Amino acid sequence: MATKALRPVRATRDVDRPALRPEAPARARRYDPAETRSRVLEAAYLLFGTRGYANTGTADIAQQADVSEGSIFYHFGSKAGLLTELGRLHGQKMTEAMQQGDPLDSLTFEVTLNRCFDFCEVNNVWEEVVHDGECPPANSTLKKNPEAEPFFHAAREVVIDWTRAHMAAVAARHGAYGIDTDIAANLIYALVGEAIHRYFAPDTTPADRERIRRECIRFCTAAAGHPAIERLPAPA
Repeated sequence: MATKALRPVRATRDVDRPALRPEAPARARRYDPAETRSRVLEAAYLLFGTRGYANTGTADIAQQADVSEGSIFYHFGSKAGLLTELGRLHGQKMTEAMQQGDPLDSLTFEVTLNRCFDFCEVNNVWEEVVHDGECPPANSTLKKNPEAEPFFHAAREVVIDWTRAHMAAVAARHGAYGIDTDIAANLIYALVGEAIHRYFAPDTTPADRERIRRECIRFCTAAAGHPAIERLPAPA
């Protein structure tokens, strides 16, 4: 709820490529490990999402983050290790968008999946770079692009964990038992991945997209036995 060999989305024009930070004059940097790690992740998320994985080097990321290139290897080990952390970051951004601070047991699939589709529309440049237009990825992506596996697995783990917790919270609130939330969360993840793959297909019309959203929500709601109303009332 992530390509062919990680590539730019389209032929890169100068206006499409974010300007790197100018070379900073040599100066002593105050070393804050947490801040450095965060800056590297955000810089890599930006550059991978606009230039592509293969077209972004660690020197580019270091310049954008205003850190030493050695800091990247110290914190992440390798460029592939950085991609794994970006997968977790992407999964966290998606689940935060789906929840938006609401209690888990107050959310229905109508709310969370509409938010998921909205998130993917806003972040579709990154999605096309990493997953050939898929958000989240279908399993076939792994066969097309082995380089995407670290990102795919990390993002998948975060989103499935959140979906499992969401389903468990709603089930507990309504006394619904007999649902294996682990299996159900994995199945829902795969279903939504296929739905969004179709959603972003080049020949999909706006009317098709509305139908895809609606059917995805209906199917997940029915499969999980969740209430179909837009938002559950707050507990008494």
